[in-house]
Amino acid sequence: MIEVKNIHKYYENLHVLKGVDLKIDKSEIISIVGASGTGKTTLLQILGTLDDFSKKNHESSLIINGNDITSLNRNQLAKFRNENLGFIFQFHQLLPEFTALENICIPAFIKKTPSDKAEKRAKELLAFLNLSHRENHKPNELSGGEQQRVAVARALINNPAIILADEPSGNLDIASAESLHNLFFRLRDEFGQTFVIVTHNNELATMADRKLVMKDGKIFS
Repeated sequence: MIEVKNIHKYYENLHVLKGVDLKIDKSEIISIVGASGTGKTTLLQILGTLDDFSKKNHESSLIINGNDITSLNRNQLAKFRNENLGFIFQFHQLLPEFTALENICIPAFIKKTPSDKAEKRAKELLAFLNLSHRENHKPNELSGGEQQRVAVARALINNPAIILADEPSGNLDIASAESLHNLFFRLRDEFGQTFVIVTHNNELATMADRKLVMKDGKIFS
């Protein structure tokens, strides 16, 4: 599903990732932990094709769902990202002027899914997440946990193979965080998605199929 070989990342003279190797199987839930500044979010952004790894002087590769990411041009990469990857962030990143239903539909509209099909799928996800009664509410009318579940639905709208989550429960209270953690495993069991989760939450990290530790730009099992 994901194969990373000898990935490096530099920001000018700062060597952030120092030869990361990683293999993740389909339907695995992987947690990545480590102190701040060790490269966790940088790695997640590269896995999400939101950032490039440094190719100069290194033989590196990134294969996602059978696709060699380095072979894709900018437009192909955007299409691949929209169709294959879902993103969940610490701060839900919902657009305040749109309802829950409209926010969820945005990636589907980018994919040029007909509006009736997109809305049907969004309503199915809202029902799955026990949010049908909130579909016409805007983000400021939702609790923190509800906002994050809407963000999860948005990540799922295009049926992506992989969900990438960066501190997904970092802004939630204990009860909402626990509910979200359990939801990830339910989603994996129901839909077969692969999850890569960067977290400081030890409970979530330990629940994962594998917990990986990042230290000084490298990954340790």
